[in-house]
Amino acid sequence: MASDEGPSGHTKWPQQWTHEPAGSNMVQPQAVYGPRYGLSGNNDSNINLKQLLIACASALAGNKIHEFENLVERARALVSITGDPIQRLGAYMVEGLVARRELSGSYIYQALKCREPVGEDLLSYMHILYEVCPYLKFGYMAANGAIAEACRSEDRIHIIDFQIGQGTQWMTLLQALAARPGGPPHVRITGIDDPVSKYARGDSLDLVGNRLEFLSEKFKIPIEFHSLPVYAPFVTKEMLDVRPDEALAVNFPFQLHHMPDESVDVNNPRDELLRMVKSLSPKVVTLIEQESNTNTAAFFPRFLEALDFYSAIFESLDATLARDRKDRINVEQHCLARDIVNVIACEGKERVERHELFRKWRSRLTMAGFKQSPLSGYVNSVIGNLLKCYSGHYTLVEKDGALLMGWKDRDLMSASAWH
Repeated sequence: MASDEGPSGHTKWPQQWTHEPAGSNMVQPQAVYGPRYGLSGNNDSNINLKQLLIACASALAGNKIHEFENLVERARALVSITGDPIQRLGAYMVEGLVARRELSGSYIYQALKCREPVGEDLLSYMHILYEVCPYLKFGYMAANGAIAEACRSEDRIHIIDFQIGQGTQWMTLLQALAARPGGPPHVRITGIDDPVSKYARGDSLDLVGNRLEFLSEKFKIPIEFHSLPVYAPFVTKEMLDVRPDEALAVNFPFQLHHMPDESVDVNNPRDELLRMVKSLSPKVVTLIEQESNTNTAAFFPRFLEALDFYSAIFESLDATLARDRKDRINVEQHCLARDIVNVIACEGKERVERHELFRKWRSRLTMAGFKQSPLSGYVNSVIGNLLKCYSGHYTLVEKDGALLMGWKDRDLMSASAWH
């Protein structure tokens, strides 16, 4: 069970996540690291922090522990959870590197599960993330558009959501379905979420059911909700109660990359789940994933990929949230840091953040027997307009049948539909 508490019952956060960088009282290492990473001398004010982080990872990858510890001490003095994007990201990447060195990555990952804020603020950190940047909205809108298009003439629709979360995705789709000219369809939603994720909602899946019941009354649309608090690899066909008179839509929102593949488990649960879903004969399957290549890469190239990917994420957050905003610190610390630590610090079955590029997902879905479905041109244009409201630096391109969203020159998310 995930917890925000250490073994003693007191909150246990890595020290520098709760403090500004150490000042003049910090002992400065004396080593000279040469020109390879631009780190000659020890005038830290002139050091490129990104290159310093790369040097730390390189030393650790080469098992040069003394060099690593000297470098990481210098990096600690430069990072800050209220600094610029690379300083903030650097704080969490340093912790990931140290956790890898100390083999404590799995503990930190479990401790950093998203939690509901305490006090009067009922918005979870994930919901704040949903509101302040367009990544989740992008995925939800693309998937909802594909489902609405595939099921536009259906009277009964069954949506299987493999990561229901707080049910936020379905509010706009249900509102649209309720306004159909011929009257609303009957919608059944099976919400799957691992038992630990109730902490992300502050409640059990009953909370999602209550929200959907409220929407049913508000929009005058019949909704039936079935909760399934089961880890995705253990979901069976029998649990899903697929009925022949319903059009079936299956949704994978930022979830499939958590499934082990053939590099971790000889049974290949990732592809096995896709084959099981194919056997259900769904009308549409929607896939939303991070556009990053960290699944099978060795540690050092994986670190470089994570550094590039999360640098763009952290930079984009600056477009909507001031650096000293508590909300931004909470979102980064509770919802992004845990993924960063897991990618960097963990291996084998403990590394559950295993992202793949869209071309690899396309290969997996094709091998499982699926064919791509076109995404809605209208919805794509709506998403494009939404991104402009956040920042002109967001990008949106259609490529290989998928919709790719990015920041500047870096693709970050992909959305695709299948049948």
